[in-house]
Amino acid sequence: MISNSISYGKQEITEEDIAAVVSTLKSDFLTQGPKVQEFEKAFAEYIGSKYAVSVSNGTAALHLSIMGLGLKPNQKVITSPITFAATANAILYNQGQVDFCDIDKETLLLDINLVREKLKRAEKHTYGGIIPVDFAGAPAQMEQFRELADEFDLWLLEDACHAPGGYFRNKEGQQSFCGDCSNADAAIFSFHPVKHITSGEGGMITTNDSKLYERLLRLRSHGITKSSDELNENHGGWYHEMQTLGYNYRLNDIACSLGISQLTRAKKGVQKRKKIAQKYFDALKDIPNINLGNGFIEGHAFHLFILQSDRRKELYDFLRKKNIFSQVHYIPVHLHPYYRSLGFKKGDYPIAEEYYTKCISLPIYPSLKEEDLQFVIDSVKEFFSV
Repeated sequence: MISNSISYGKQEITEEDIAAVVSTLKSDFLTQGPKVQEFEKAFAEYIGSKYAVSVSNGTAALHLSIMGLGLKPNQKVITSPITFAATANAILYNQGQVDFCDIDKETLLLDINLVREKLKRAEKHTYGGIIPVDFAGAPAQMEQFRELADEFDLWLLEDACHAPGGYFRNKEGQQSFCGDCSNADAAIFSFHPVKHITSGEGGMITTNDSKLYERLLRLRSHGITKSSDELNENHGGWYHEMQTLGYNYRLNDIACSLGISQLTRAKKGVQKRKKIAQKYFDALKDIPNINLGNGFIEGHAFHLFILQSDRRKELYDFLRKKNIFSQVHYIPVHLHPYYRSLGFKKGDYPIAEEYYTKCISLPIYPSLKEEDLQFVIDSVKEFFSV
Protein backbone atom coordinates (compact mmCIF):
# COMPACT_ATOMS: atom_id res chain seq x y z
CA MET A 1 0.00 0.00 0.00
CA ILE A 2 1.38 3.40 -1.02
CA SER A 3 1.79 5.96 1.77
CA ASN A 4 -0.48 8.99 1.90
CA SER A 5 2.54 11.24 1.42
CA ILE A 6 6.21 10.65 0.66
CA SER A 7 8.75 13.21 1.83
CA TYR A 8 12.29 13.67 0.51
CA GLY A 9 13.73 12.68 3.89
CA LYS A 10 12.35 11.17 7.08
CA GLN A 11 13.54 9.91 10.44
CA GLU A 12 13.01 6.32 11.54
CA ILE A 13 12.19 5.78 15.21
CA THR A 14 12.14 2.17 16.39
CA GLU A 15 10.92 0.55 19.59
CA GLU A 16 14.58 0.25 20.60
CA ASP A 17 15.00 4.02 20.17
CA ILE A 18 11.95 4.67 22.32
CA ALA A 19 13.15 2.26 25.00
CA ALA A 20 16.55 3.96 25.09
CA VAL A 21 14.97 7.37 25.61
CA VAL A 22 12.53 6.08 28.26
CA SER A 23 15.43 4.49 30.14
CA THR A 24 17.21 7.84 30.28
CA LEU A 25 14.02 9.61 31.36
CA LYS A 26 13.84 7.21 34.31
CA SER A 27 17.52 7.70 35.20
CA ASP A 28 19.18 10.24 37.51
CA PHE A 29 20.55 12.35 34.66
CA LEU A 30 18.66 14.20 31.94
CA THR A 31 21.61 16.42 30.99
CA GLN A 32 25.38 16.48 31.57
CA GLY A 33 25.21 12.82 32.51
CA PRO A 34 26.87 9.59 31.30
CA LYS A 35 24.97 9.28 28.02
CA VAL A 36 26.78 12.32 26.63
CA GLN A 37 30.25 10.78 26.80
CA GLU A 38 28.86 7.41 25.75
CA PHE A 39 27.43 8.95 22.57
CA GLU A 40 30.62 10.88 21.88
CA LYS A 41 32.79 7.78 22.28
CA ALA A 42 30.52 5.66 20.08
CA PHE A 43 30.35 8.32 17.37
CA ALA A 44 34.13 8.84 17.32
CA GLU A 45 34.57 5.08 16.91
CA TYR A 46 32.03 4.98 14.08
CA ILE A 47 33.64 7.87 12.20
CA GLY A 48 37.23 6.94 13.01
CA SER A 49 38.34 10.09 14.83
CA LYS A 50 40.12 10.32 18.19
CA TYR A 51 37.68 12.74 19.77
CA ALA A 52 34.06 13.84 19.43
CA VAL A 53 32.24 16.72 21.12
CA SER A 54 28.43 16.70 21.10
CA VAL A 55 26.60 20.01 20.76
CA SER A 56 23.03 21.25 20.48
CA ASN A 57 22.87 21.30 16.66
CA GLY A 58 24.97 21.37 13.50
CA THR A 59 25.09 25.17 13.44
CA ALA A 60 26.53 25.20 16.95
CA ALA A 61 29.11 22.69 15.75
CA LEU A 62 30.14 25.07 12.97
CA HIS A 63 30.18 28.09 15.27
CA LEU A 64 32.33 26.46 17.95
CA SER A 65 34.68 24.77 15.46
CA ILE A 66 35.54 28.04 13.76
CA MET A 67 35.94 29.73 17.13
CA GLY A 68 38.15 26.91 18.39
CA LEU A 69 40.29 26.99 15.25
CA GLY A 70 41.06 30.64 15.92
CA LEU A 71 39.60 32.67 13.08
CA LYS A 72 40.79 36.27 13.42
CA PRO A 73 38.36 39.19 13.02
CA ASN A 74 37.81 40.12 9.35
CA GLN A 75 39.76 37.14 8.04
CA LYS A 76 38.05 35.42 5.13
CA VAL A 77 36.96 31.81 4.93
CA ILE A 78 36.20 30.01 1.66
CA THR A 79 33.27 27.64 1.31
CA SER A 80 30.77 26.44 -1.27
CA PRO A 81 27.68 28.45 -2.26
CA ILE A 82 25.78 25.16 -2.55
CA THR A 83 25.19 24.39 1.10
CA PHE A 84 22.75 25.27 3.84
CA ALA A 85 23.18 28.88 4.96
CA ALA A 86 24.53 27.80 8.36
CA THR A 87 27.90 26.87 6.83
CA ALA A 88 28.47 30.48 5.84
CA ASN A 89 26.60 32.07 8.75
CA ALA A 90 28.95 30.52 11.30
CA ILE A 91 31.85 32.42 9.74
CA LEU A 92 29.98 35.67 10.37
CA TYR A 93 29.21 34.62 13.96
CA ASN A 94 32.99 34.60 14.47
CA GLN A 95 33.49 38.09 13.00
CA GLY A 96 34.98 36.63 9.84
CA GLN A 97 34.17 37.35 6.22
CA VAL A 98 32.50 34.81 3.97
CA ASP A 99 33.98 34.12 0.56
CA PHE A 100 32.76 31.54 -1.89
CA CYS A 101 34.25 29.59 -4.76
CA ASP A 102 32.15 27.98 -7.44
CA ILE A 103 31.42 24.26 -7.56
CA ASP A 104 32.69 21.61 -9.96
CA LYS A 105 29.99 20.93 -12.53
CA GLU A 106 30.32 17.15 -12.31
CA THR A 107 30.81 16.53 -8.59
CA LEU A 108 28.83 19.57 -7.35
CA LEU A 109 31.56 19.99 -4.71
CA LEU A 110 33.75 23.01 -3.98
CA ASP A 111 36.15 23.38 -6.93
CA ILE A 112 39.65 23.06 -5.47
CA ASN A 113 41.26 24.57 -8.56
CA LEU A 114 39.23 27.76 -8.18
CA VAL A 115 40.09 27.85 -4.47
CA ARG A 116 43.79 27.56 -5.30
CA GLU A 117 43.57 30.39 -7.84
CA LYS A 118 41.80 32.64 -5.34
CA LEU A 119 44.39 31.97 -2.63
CA LYS A 120 47.28 32.66 -5.01
CA ARG A 121 45.86 36.08 -5.82
CA ALA A 122 45.33 37.07 -2.18
CA GLU A 123 47.73 38.76 0.20
CA LYS A 124 49.09 36.62 3.01
CA HIS A 125 46.79 36.21 6.05
CA THR A 126 43.73 37.39 4.07
CA TYR A 127 42.24 33.95 4.54
CA GLY A 128 41.96 31.95 7.75
CA GLY A 129 40.50 28.67 6.57
CA ILE A 130 38.55 26.55 4.10
CA ILE A 131 35.27 24.69 4.68
CA PRO A 132 34.66 22.03 2.01
CA VAL A 133 31.17 20.53 2.09
CA ASP A 134 30.42 16.83 1.52
CA PHE A 135 27.38 17.86 -0.46
CA ALA A 136 24.51 15.35 -0.75
CA GLY A 137 26.81 12.74 0.80
CA ALA A 138 29.54 12.94 -1.83
CA PRO A 139 32.98 13.07 -0.15
CA ALA A 140 35.13 16.14 -0.72
CA GLN A 141 38.76 15.33 -1.58
CA MET A 142 40.06 16.28 1.83
CA GLU A 143 43.56 14.98 1.19
CA GLN A 144 44.04 17.50 -1.62
CA PHE A 145 42.44 20.27 0.41
CA ARG A 146 44.86 19.47 3.27
CA GLU A 147 47.82 20.02 0.97
CA LEU A 148 46.34 23.30 -0.21
CA ALA A 149 45.56 24.45 3.34
CA ASP A 150 49.12 23.67 4.45
CA GLU A 151 50.55 25.54 1.46
CA PHE A 152 48.73 28.71 2.50
CA ASP A 153 48.84 28.17 6.29
CA LEU A 154 45.07 27.73 6.70
CA TRP A 155 42.93 25.58 8.94
CA LEU A 156 40.61 23.05 7.32
CA LEU A 157 37.09 22.29 8.55
CA GLU A 158 35.01 19.57 6.88
CA ASP A 159 31.25 20.08 6.78
CA ALA A 160 30.33 16.40 6.82
CA CYS A 161 26.66 16.82 7.79
CA HIS A 162 25.53 14.91 4.70
CA ALA A 163 28.12 12.17 4.82
CA PRO A 164 28.56 10.08 7.99
CA GLY A 165 29.55 6.69 6.61
CA GLY A 166 30.86 8.16 3.36
CA TYR A 167 34.50 7.84 2.29
CA PHE A 168 37.07 8.64 -0.38
CA ARG A 169 40.23 6.87 -1.51
CA ASN A 170 43.51 8.41 -0.32
CA LYS A 171 46.78 8.29 -2.27
CA GLU A 172 47.51 4.82 -0.94
CA GLY A 173 44.13 3.61 -2.15
CA GLN A 174 42.79 3.22 1.38
CA GLN A 175 39.37 4.39 2.48
CA SER A 176 39.40 7.68 4.37
CA PHE A 177 36.05 8.23 6.05
CA CYS A 178 34.23 11.54 5.99
CA GLY A 179 34.86 13.36 9.23
CA ASP A 180 37.65 11.08 10.51
CA CYS A 181 39.95 14.13 10.55
CA SER A 182 42.84 12.27 8.94
CA ASN A 183 43.15 15.45 6.86
CA ALA A 184 40.86 18.08 8.38
CA ASP A 185 41.57 19.89 11.64
CA ALA A 186 37.95 19.25 12.58
CA ALA A 187 34.70 18.06 11.04
CA ILE A 188 31.08 18.74 11.89
CA PHE A 189 27.87 16.72 11.74
CA SER A 190 24.16 17.36 12.19
CA PHE A 191 21.55 15.08 13.77
CA HIS A 192 18.52 16.86 12.36
CA PRO A 193 15.68 14.36 11.72
CA VAL A 194 16.34 14.09 7.97
CA LYS A 195 20.02 13.23 8.45
CA HIS A 196 21.52 9.72 8.59
CA ILE A 197 20.94 9.47 12.32
CA THR A 198 18.93 11.79 14.53
CA SER A 199 18.90 12.87 18.13
CA GLY A 200 15.91 15.14 17.50
CA GLU A 201 18.20 18.11 17.13
CA GLY A 202 21.90 17.86 17.76
CA GLY A 203 25.37 18.04 16.30
CA MET A 204 28.89 16.71 16.72
CA ILE A 205 32.42 17.96 16.19
CA THR A 206 35.16 15.44 15.51
CA THR A 207 38.90 16.10 15.73
CA ASN A 208 42.22 14.36 16.33
CA ASP A 209 43.73 17.43 18.02
CA SER A 210 43.73 17.05 21.82
CA LYS A 211 44.16 20.79 22.47
CA LEU A 212 41.30 21.70 20.16
CA TYR A 213 39.19 19.00 21.81
CA GLU A 214 39.74 20.48 25.28
CA ARG A 215 39.01 23.97 23.95
CA LEU A 216 35.74 22.84 22.41
CA LEU A 217 34.62 21.18 25.64
CA ARG A 218 34.98 24.52 27.44
CA LEU A 219 33.43 26.61 24.66
CA ARG A 220 30.25 24.51 24.55
CA SER A 221 29.63 25.13 28.27
CA HIS A 222 30.12 28.86 28.88
CA GLY A 223 33.92 28.64 28.77
CA ILE A 224 33.82 26.99 32.19
CA THR A 225 36.19 24.31 33.45
CA LYS A 226 36.12 22.23 36.63
CA SER A 227 39.30 20.34 35.85
CA SER A 228 41.69 20.74 38.80
CA ASP A 229 44.81 20.86 36.62
CA GLU A 230 43.39 23.80 34.63
CA LEU A 231 42.16 25.98 37.52
CA ASN A 232 43.98 29.16 38.50
CA GLU A 233 42.69 28.69 42.04
CA ASN A 234 40.86 25.90 43.85
CA HIS A 235 38.46 26.70 46.67
CA GLY A 236 37.06 23.19 47.02
CA GLY A 237 35.08 20.47 45.28
CA TRP A 238 32.40 22.92 44.13
CA TYR A 239 34.84 25.31 42.50
CA HIS A 240 34.85 26.09 38.77
CA GLU A 241 36.20 28.90 36.62
CA MET A 242 34.96 30.64 33.50
CA GLN A 243 38.20 31.07 31.61
CA THR A 244 36.88 32.24 28.25
CA LEU A 245 33.61 33.44 26.77
CA GLY A 246 31.65 30.37 25.67
CA TYR A 247 28.09 29.31 24.99
CA ASN A 248 25.47 26.91 26.26
CA TYR A 249 25.65 24.51 23.34
CA ARG A 250 25.40 21.26 25.31
CA LEU A 251 23.46 18.24 24.08
CA ASN A 252 21.33 16.56 26.74
CA ASP A 253 21.29 12.91 27.80
CA ILE A 254 17.82 12.33 26.34
CA ALA A 255 19.01 13.31 22.87
CA CYS A 256 22.27 11.39 23.30
CA SER A 257 20.43 8.20 24.26
CA LEU A 258 18.43 8.45 21.04
CA GLY A 259 21.64 9.10 19.09
CA ILE A 260 23.35 6.06 20.63
CA SER A 261 20.44 3.83 19.66
CA GLN A 262 20.30 5.22 16.12
CA LEU A 263 24.03 4.75 15.72
CA THR A 264 23.69 0.98 16.17
CA ARG A 265 22.04 0.73 12.74
CA ALA A 266 23.88 3.57 10.99
CA LYS A 267 25.88 1.27 8.69
CA LYS A 268 22.73 -0.54 7.60
CA GLY A 269 21.14 2.83 6.94
CA VAL A 270 23.91 3.84 4.54
CA GLN A 271 23.65 0.49 2.78
CA LYS A 272 19.90 0.97 2.36
CA ARG A 273 20.43 4.47 0.98
CA LYS A 274 22.87 3.09 -1.57
CA LYS A 275 20.41 0.42 -2.68
CA ILE A 276 17.68 3.04 -3.14
CA ALA A 277 20.06 5.24 -5.12
CA GLN A 278 21.02 2.32 -7.35
CA LYS A 279 17.36 1.65 -8.10
CA TYR A 280 16.91 5.28 -9.09
CA PHE A 281 19.95 5.07 -11.36
CA ASP A 282 18.83 1.89 -13.04
CA ALA A 283 15.28 3.13 -13.56
CA LEU A 284 15.97 6.70 -14.65
CA LYS A 285 19.35 6.62 -16.42
CA ASP A 286 17.88 6.31 -19.92
CA ILE A 287 15.49 9.25 -19.63
CA PRO A 288 16.77 11.92 -22.04
CA ASN A 289 17.67 15.42 -20.90
CA ILE A 290 18.14 14.66 -17.21
CA ASN A 291 21.33 14.52 -15.14
CA LEU A 292 21.53 12.24 -12.11
CA GLY A 293 23.72 14.61 -10.14
CA ASN A 294 26.89 13.61 -8.35
CA GLY A 295 25.77 10.14 -7.35
CA PHE A 296 28.38 8.19 -9.32
CA ILE A 297 31.16 9.19 -6.91
CA GLU A 298 32.66 6.31 -4.93
CA GLY A 299 32.00 6.48 -1.21
CA HIS A 300 28.80 8.53 -1.58
CA ALA A 301 26.66 8.38 1.58
CA PHE A 302 23.46 9.48 -0.20
CA HIS A 303 21.92 11.92 2.18
CA LEU A 304 20.29 13.23 -1.00
CA PHE A 305 19.52 11.79 -4.42
CA ILE A 306 19.62 14.65 -6.90
CA LEU A 307 18.12 14.81 -10.35
CA GLN A 308 18.77 17.77 -12.63
CA SER A 309 16.33 18.83 -15.33
CA ASP A 310 15.44 21.96 -17.28
CA ARG A 311 11.86 21.18 -16.27
CA ARG A 312 12.53 21.17 -12.53
CA LYS A 313 9.66 23.45 -11.50
CA GLU A 314 7.11 21.47 -13.50
CA LEU A 315 8.44 18.18 -12.12
CA TYR A 316 8.32 19.52 -8.55
CA ASP A 317 4.69 20.59 -8.98
CA PHE A 318 3.73 17.34 -10.73
CA LEU A 319 5.17 15.22 -7.92
CA ARG A 320 3.57 17.40 -5.27
CA LYS A 321 0.12 16.76 -6.77
CA LYS A 322 0.83 13.08 -6.21
CA ASN A 323 1.82 13.77 -2.57
CA ILE A 324 5.49 13.21 -3.33
CA PHE A 325 7.25 16.01 -1.48
CA SER A 326 10.59 16.45 -3.19
CA GLN A 327 12.89 19.32 -2.23
CA VAL A 328 15.52 21.64 -3.70
CA HIS A 329 19.06 21.66 -2.29
CA TYR A 330 20.10 24.42 -2.24
CA ILE A 331 19.34 28.02 -3.08
CA PRO A 332 22.91 29.31 -3.54
CA VAL A 333 23.81 31.06 -0.30
CA HIS A 334 25.11 34.18 -2.03
CA LEU A 335 21.69 34.79 -3.62
CA HIS A 336 19.83 35.08 -0.32
CA PRO A 337 18.82 38.71 0.36
CA TYR A 338 21.09 39.00 3.39
CA TYR A 339 24.16 37.90 1.45
CA ARG A 340 23.23 40.18 -1.45
CA SER A 341 23.29 42.99 1.10
CA LEU A 342 26.93 42.05 1.77
CA GLY A 343 27.81 42.64 -1.89
CA PHE A 344 27.27 39.23 -3.50
CA LYS A 345 25.22 39.19 -6.68
CA LYS A 346 23.78 36.99 -9.38
CA GLY A 347 26.49 35.92 -11.79
CA ASP A 348 29.22 35.59 -9.15
CA TYR A 349 29.20 31.77 -9.23
CA PRO A 350 27.61 30.70 -12.53
CA ILE A 351 27.98 26.93 -12.19
CA ALA A 352 26.26 26.94 -8.79
CA GLU A 353 23.54 29.21 -10.13
CA GLU A 354 22.91 27.04 -13.19
CA TYR A 355 22.80 23.94 -11.01
CA TYR A 356 20.19 25.59 -8.78
CA THR A 357 17.83 26.16 -11.72
CA LYS A 358 17.77 22.41 -12.44
CA CYS A 359 18.16 20.47 -9.19
CA ILE A 360 15.52 18.48 -7.35
CA SER A 361 16.01 15.98 -4.51
CA LEU A 362 13.96 12.79 -4.73
CA PRO A 363 12.89 10.82 -1.63
CA ILE A 364 15.65 8.76 -0.06
CA TYR A 365 15.77 7.40 3.48
CA PRO A 366 16.26 3.93 4.99
CA SER A 367 12.62 3.37 5.90
CA LEU A 368 11.35 4.26 2.40
CA LYS A 369 9.04 1.41 1.44
CA GLU A 370 9.58 -0.48 -1.81
CA GLU A 371 6.11 0.40 -3.08
CA ASP A 372 6.68 4.09 -2.29
CA LEU A 373 10.04 4.06 -4.08
CA GLN A 374 8.45 2.42 -7.11
CA PHE A 375 5.64 4.97 -7.05
CA VAL A 376 8.19 7.81 -7.13
CA ILE A 377 10.06 6.16 -10.02
CA ASP A 378 6.84 5.56 -11.96
CA SER A 379 5.75 9.14 -11.36
CA VAL A 380 9.03 10.59 -12.63
CA LYS A 381 8.81 8.37 -15.71
CA GLU A 382 5.22 9.43 -16.25
CA PHE A 383 6.19 13.08 -16.11
CA PHE A 384 8.97 12.77 -18.66
CA SER A 385 6.82 10.69 -20.99
CA VAL A 386 4.32 13.56 -21.39
